[in-house]
Amino acid sequence: MTEETPGFEQEPDVPTDPAARPQGQHDPSGQGEQQPADAAAQPSGPAEEAGPEDQPGDGGAVAALTAQLDQARSALNERTQDLQRLQAEFSNYRRRVERDRVAVKEVAVANVLTELLPVLDDIGRARDHGELVGGFKSVAESLEMVVAKMGLQQFGKEGEPFDPTVHEALMHSYSPDVTETTCVQILQPGYRIGERTIRPARVGVAEPQPGAQPSSQSSAAPVESQQAEAAPDEESGGPEQG
Repeated sequence: MTEETPGFEQEPDVPTDPAARPQGQHDPSGQGEQQPADAAAQPSGPAEEAGPEDQPGDGGAVAALTAQLDQARSALNERTQDLQRLQAEFSNYRRRVERDRVAVKEVAVANVLTELLPVLDDIGRARDHGELVGGFKSVAESLEMVVAKMGLQQFGKEGEPFDPTVHEALMHSYSPDVTETTCVQILQPGYRIGERTIRPARVGVAEPQPGAQPSSQSSAAPVESQQAEAAPDEESGGPEQG
C-alpha cells in the first residue's frame, strides 16, 4: 500500500483583481476595498482649482457689458424724445387740419347762402305786401327753415343804434326824437353766420338835429326855472301881511 504523506491543505488561488473575483466573495487582504476610497479622496480635477478670481478677463468683460448698457440706454432716451416730438407734431397737424376743415365748410356754406339772399329778400317783400299765400307760403317757410338750420341769422331792427361794422347807411336825416345816430328804417335786413357777417343791414339813419336839446333836458328846464322863482319868496318869508 502506498502511504500518503501528511501535509498542509492547498488553498485555492484567489485573484487579486476585484473585477475578476466572483460576485459575493470578499478580498481577505482588504486591498481591493481601499482603492475606491483612495480614488474618492483624490481631487476632482482642475475645475475646482480655478475660481472666478483666478480668471483675469472677467473684469474687462463686465466693463464692456456696462458700456454697452449705457449706450443702449442713451439710444433709448433719444428714440423716446424723437417719438414724443413726432407725437406733438402729429397732434398739432391734426388740430390744424380740423381747424382748416371747419373754415372750409363755413366758407362753402357762406357762398351758398349768399346766393340765396336775393330769394330771401323777395320772400320778405312778398310777406310785407301780403302776397305770401298758398303753396308759395309753404315753400318760402321751408326755405327759411333750411337756411336757419345751416346757421343763417337775420339781424337789423328799427330803433337800434347805428353800428358801421354791421350796418350800411343808405339814407340820412335829422330828427329831434333821437339822441344818437339811430337806425330809423330797415331797407334790407343783414345776415350773419356765427360771428361772420355775410351782408350788412342796409338802413336809413337819423342823427340829432343840430342845436336841438334832448327832450328830457328841455322838459327839465321849466321845472328848474320855477324852482328858481320860488326861491326868493321863501327867503323873504312870504308876502307881507297888511
